[in-house]
This record gives sequence, C-alpha cells and structure tokens, in this order.
Amino acid sequence: KVAGKNRFHLFDAEHDSTLRDHHASLERIKKALSAQELVLHYQPKVNMKTGEVVGAEALIRWQHPEKGLVSPAEFLPAIENDALSIHVGEWVITQAMQQIAEWHASGLRIAVSVNVGAHHLQQDDFVDRLHTLLAQFPQVAPRNLNLEVLETSALEDIDKASAVIEACAALGVTFALDDFGTGYSSLTYLKRLHVKQLKIDQSFVRDMLVDPDDLAILKGVIGLAAAFKREVIAEGVESEAHGRLLMDLGCDFAQGYAISKPLPAEQFPAWMKTWLDQPVWSDCPRVSG
Repeated sequence: KVAGKNRFHLFDAEHDSTLRDHHASLERIKKALSAQELVLHYQPKVNMKTGEVVGAEALIRWQHPEKGLVSPAEFLPAIENDALSIHVGEWVITQAMQQIAEWHASGLRIAVSVNVGAHHLQQDDFVDRLHTLLAQFPQVAPRNLNLEVLETSALEDIDKASAVIEACAALGVTFALDDFGTGYSSLTYLKRLHVKQLKIDQSFVRDMLVDPDDLAILKGVIGLAAAFKREVIAEGVESEAHGRLLMDLGCDFAQGYAISKPLPAEQFPAWMKTWLDQPVWSDCPRVSG
C-alpha cells in the first residue's frame, strides 16, 4: 500500500529467514566485541634454518560463553562486507599493538602481523585511522606491525591497494600479500604492489610432498619472490619433511603446526624458550641449485 495501488510484491520466506539470521549473527558478533569475548592467539613465524623467531601472526578467535573457542571461519564471513568488519579490524590492530608493547617491555622483541579484510582496506580513511591507532602506542615502532592482505582482495582495486600500501610504508608499516598463488595476479600487479613479503598459501604447501603441480607452483612463487626481491614465507608447514623441502627450494621462513599452533599471548614466551633451546631444523644443510 505504501508503494501505491495496482501492484503486487512476492514474499520470499526463505530469503526473509536468511536475512533475519544474518542480522541476528551481526548483532551477536557486535555484542561479543563489546563484551570482550573476542581474543587473539599468536602463531609463531620462524627462520627454519637459523631457528630465529622472526614474528607472530595475530589470529582472532571467539571465546563463546556456551560454545567455547570458536574459529574465525565460523563468524568472520558474516561480517565480511559489513561496517562491523571495520570495527573488528581496528580492534585486532589495537590489541596486537598492545601485545607488542607488553612483549617489548618484558624483553620479547618480535613483530606481529595482522590480517586486513578487503572492506576495511578499501575505506578512504584507512591510512588516517591507522595513523591514529599507531599514535596510541608511541613506544612501539611501526615497523613491528605487519599488515597481511589477501592477494584476491588486493587485486579487486589495484590502484587503491597500491596507494594504501605506499602510504602505510611512509608510516613505517609493512605489508604482506597473503595466500599468494590463489589469485590471478600478473607480474605487472606484483611489480605495482610494493609488499615486503609473499605468503605461500597452505593449500600448496600441504600437498607439496605428493603433488608435482603444487611443488611446481611453490618453485614458481619462490622464484618470483627472489626475482622481485621479496621475502617469502610458507604457511601450513605440518611436518619436518615439509620444512626441509622448503629450505631445499630456498624458502627458510615458515609457520604452521609443525612449528606451533596459534597460542594465547601468555603462552608465547614459554613456547619461544622451548623452541630456541631445541630448534628443529637448524642442522638442515641447504641444497644448492
């Protein structure tokens, strides 16, 4: 009636139910953020050859009062293109900076990387907001914060992504291109995106020992990283065999369950001491050629 006479509208009950469920999910996640139910765990990044711990990736979890610890795959997709993703993203950066400051004060000096979603990255005020967040922690050098952006999301607007990366570099913050190899980036795009590091997607690492195609992709990515003078790190390293082969190929940096699962911040120092006392792959010789 509001739209006028002599017309009709179809009511899609299934679509309406989906919208209601989505809205309810957004409201529950918003409540989780305000109630401090969201937490960060940290997965170590190491130089497998030297045993050095080179950093950690901050990974969000939901400490749900009824369901326990909920993985990000179960709730982040619901906020992917919503303004709530920006609030969550800024919360993650703030918490990571706070943790860096606390670790540095206790003598543990490592960098921390944070994942940045496409919707968050594409905001016009992203760099200004990041500058404001950094200013809250003057005791932490911006180089200790690394932002990881999915290759696919960076390519959605290559001009915007390139400009943001350049502006963040001016602040001292570095970027990594995450899940590299899963998108369709050309060499021109790689040249334009001045990221410090390429992260090899774990889907290629997982089957590298048995799938010659995945092994070929790994060799190609490692070769590209060397050609463009980028660091390269493999995620999803699940065994010593994975680590040794990666080093043979020229990739010394890695993270994965063979090194450590993501840890609560308070457990990280104890794990680090154990790792440094007994480095797994430090005796592994490099294979030339």
